[in-house]
Amino acid sequence: MKELKILAVVVFFTLVTYYLVEPFAHSQMHKHIESEGFAYEDLADVNLTDANVTNGQELVMGAGACLGCHSMEVAGMPAPMDPVTAAQSYGVNPPDLSNAGAVYDAKFLADLIKNPAHALMVEHKFDAEKGQMHPMVPFYGAGGDLDKEVADMVAYLQSVAVKKEELTSEQAYELACGRCHANHYAEWTQLGNKPAFKKEQEELKYKSDVLDYQDSLKAYMGKLPPDLSIYIRSRGAHYIETFVENPQNYLKGTAMPRVGVNEHAMEKVIEYLEDSGDAKRAEREEVGKNVMIYIIIFAIFAILWKKAIWRDLH
Repeated sequence: MKELKILAVVVFFTLVTYYLVEPFAHSQMHKHIESEGFAYEDLADVNLTDANVTNGQELVMGAGACLGCHSMEVAGMPAPMDPVTAAQSYGVNPPDLSNAGAVYDAKFLADLIKNPAHALMVEHKFDAEKGQMHPMVPFYGAGGDLDKEVADMVAYLQSVAVKKEELTSEQAYELACGRCHANHYAEWTQLGNKPAFKKEQEELKYKSDVLDYQDSLKAYMGKLPPDLSIYIRSRGAHYIETFVENPQNYLKGTAMPRVGVNEHAMEKVIEYLEDSGDAKRAEREEVGKNVMIYIIIFAIFAILWKKAIWRDLH
């Protein structure tokens, strides 16, 4: 009896410690952030109703000087520099603009064109008044109404991008995450999908390019961004979504920029991470269904057998 009392006391204080300490520690170390719905309410609305796509094309191709740094494969415009050289120049390889209009929110795109540091929430790192200019040069206009010109550029980018239902998870991941984050499980490096090599020399050259790119990225970001192979399993979809939506909510002063993706593109990013980080989930779910069917059938036979045995005993 004495041993039972001791056990009861130990169990009681263990539960008290767990329920009073663990939830508090969890709330401090893994605080819960509610999603902002990818509304970007701190950014000004952009009016695309009367936007002139033709003028937007002329600005993107000309006065906007976008193609001085960015490629645009959909328009047949290659990158002016290879990814390694671009990273050495800007810190990270500027994204291809072909699907920018499908992945990024319109308000974010407009503010990004006018004020990159503000849109990306890295003004603490790039303060123009202190001479700390963001690598992306702001667009100051081509002589007309700045907001109207920017709206035209956004409308053009949306017009050439793939339709919402056609956006693939890989396209979304590449623009949102893939130029900074590797994904070993998906064989994705900061240079893109790892190709198949015919010669060892080609593979060594590729690895060398990846390392050079990562060196530039580390210098730009302060550290190498983590591999995202198992982030969906270690952190969960909600954490990733809200972190991408506003990194400052989790890590004040972080060098990671706000990505500015729209909600649909974020869903595609999560899909990509689930496919790479938990590639067997569909097979596992199917096995789970079969196991449940087996258990139900086994339970039915067990009940029938029990009734048969007890019927003879009574």
